[in-house]
Amino acid sequence: MTAMARLSVVMSVFNGAAQLDATLDGIEAQTMRDYELIAIDDGSTDATGEILRARAARDTRVRVITIANDGLTRALIRGCAEASAPVIARHDCGDVSQPERFAKQLAALDDDVVLVSCAVRYVGPGGERMYDVSGDGDAIRHSLLHDDVDSIVGLPHHGTAMFRRDAYEAAGGYRAEFRFAQDVDLWIRLASRGRIVVLPDVLYEARFETNAISAQRRDTQFALAAISIRLRDGGDQSLLDDALAVSAGSRPRKPRDEAGAFYFLASCLRRNGDRRYRQYARAALRRNPLHLRSWLLLMR
Repeated sequence: MTAMARLSVVMSVFNGAAQLDATLDGIEAQTMRDYELIAIDDGSTDATGEILRARAARDTRVRVITIANDGLTRALIRGCAEASAPVIARHDCGDVSQPERFAKQLAALDDDVVLVSCAVRYVGPGGERMYDVSGDGDAIRHSLLHDDVDSIVGLPHHGTAMFRRDAYEAAGGYRAEFRFAQDVDLWIRLASRGRIVVLPDVLYEARFETNAISAQRRDTQFALAAISIRLRDGGDQSLLDDALAVSAGSRPRKPRDEAGAFYFLASCLRRNGDRRYRQYARAALRRNPLHLRSWLLLMR
């Protein structure tokens, strides 16, 4: 790792061994070579630690920090605090960046830009193409600064974010009170400090996992996003206590939550003409035999 890296890549990993090599290969293949990778092993119990340490042994740009499992937000707080470069890029384990992602996003980070993203391709657990998502940076910024919780729009994916470290620190960084929706909470505060750019190129492939936070904690994310908006609009800082309570009170995942995620995956694949949708619809029914929409999907 060079002491004057232009970019610090921050990634938290919890029991991600199965997909970790593909993610690390994508980072290693970047055309922009002047980066450090800060990999936070968030108390993994699988081979994550061994894989990360092996990479670090052969690539001095990789730094591994092992912590007790405390969730994504606190891991990102630690990783960003360790960043030495003037720009921070996010990455999620299981996802893959195209070789020119870092270079293209860094080139778009002009003086008045604080946050850069890119178009994303979402794929299923087996690599099945689901859908692509892009966005307009100016429209996203306007939404973050003005829209309510029912219509607010964020980046195409948390893992695509690249932002200036000084803006991140001035905005207050990730807030530990937001165990979920920590990305929208940060984007709202960054949006007041400069422009947002979303590159139209698909430079990031995000793997949809049925047990992921975004698939199973929507109610909690919605509640926390609502608190972020109230804070944006002048709410008292005591709202952070409310955010902490919502985060702490998030209910455990239930089989029906995963059934809904499997159904969503199945419906995307069916829309694409991919007959593998049937296996995911059946998986939904194994978790919730009363999931009517999955039954209807199989009968079509």
